[in-house]
Amino acid sequence: MGSTLYSIFTIVMVAEFVFGNLSNGFIVLTNFIDWVRKRTLSFIGWILLLLAISRMFLILEMLLAWLKYLQYSFSFMAGTEVRVIMLTWVVSNHFSLWLATILSIFYFLKIASFSRPAFLYVKWRVKQVLLTILLGNAIFLLFNIIQINKHIEEWMCQYDRNTTWSSRMSGYERFSELVLLKMIMFSLIPFMMALASVILLIISLWKHLQKMQLNFRGEQDSSTKAHMNALRIMVSFLLLYASYFISFFISLIPMTHPKGLDHMLSLIVGLFYPSSHSFILILGHANLRHACHLVLRQLRCGQKQ
Repeated sequence: MGSTLYSIFTIVMVAEFVFGNLSNGFIVLTNFIDWVRKRTLSFIGWILLLLAISRMFLILEMLLAWLKYLQYSFSFMAGTEVRVIMLTWVVSNHFSLWLATILSIFYFLKIASFSRPAFLYVKWRVKQVLLTILLGNAIFLLFNIIQINKHIEEWMCQYDRNTTWSSRMSGYERFSELVLLKMIMFSLIPFMMALASVILLIISLWKHLQKMQLNFRGEQDSSTKAHMNALRIMVSFLLLYASYFISFFISLIPMTHPKGLDHMLSLIVGLFYPSSHSFILILGHANLRHACHLVLRQLRCGQKQ
């Protein structure tokens, strides 16, 4: 049973890795070509480009972490290797979550309609507001790196003092739990911001539909379609974000499966977020969707020839 699960998990993990690199690589390539051709790139294009790059690093980091786990348990890795793996994961995870959150806020500010002066002030200065959020959360990243590095130093000191296998394993388990709890704590802030954007966009859509009913207009005008498209992208982000949180909790829960299967399960659930959401962004963004249709058309023509 263990070997069967192991094979299934391996196939799923490889499929997620390939799918995630294809979808994120497509976003990077499309926006890079657009940048080279036009000598400029829109604000949303830069967000998508940086988001896809950060997710490619995150996916690669998760795969390398699994390969290292296969080679030998993390508890017996060199301190430098643990430091590089952890800090690279922290940075890529930070930008993957925050850039996706900024993208959700961008959709909300561009599409939602409220008459409050505060909202109009932010809406008119959307680029400045989002750049401020992006630069401001660098403080969170710096603080997170300092905290993780502190835990690594403490674990390395305990590792040098302990000589038995059981003591080193228990020391690493405590260390990994602390790191995961820190990651959950720092990831809650962008999640709550994205959740607030979704709720406000739903309120805006509801008010918009009420106005349309009063004016006897159809429900498929351009504003409604824009609301629904943005809402689908933002809700999908929240759901996949939630699955990413679940992967953290799976890592914290002690399992009775054969060695490595609990770690594989957490990676599979975690990889689902950076792999799938980028594909949803391709379908929801007009330029990316058009470029995808062109690629598929070229592939079909090549097969016919």
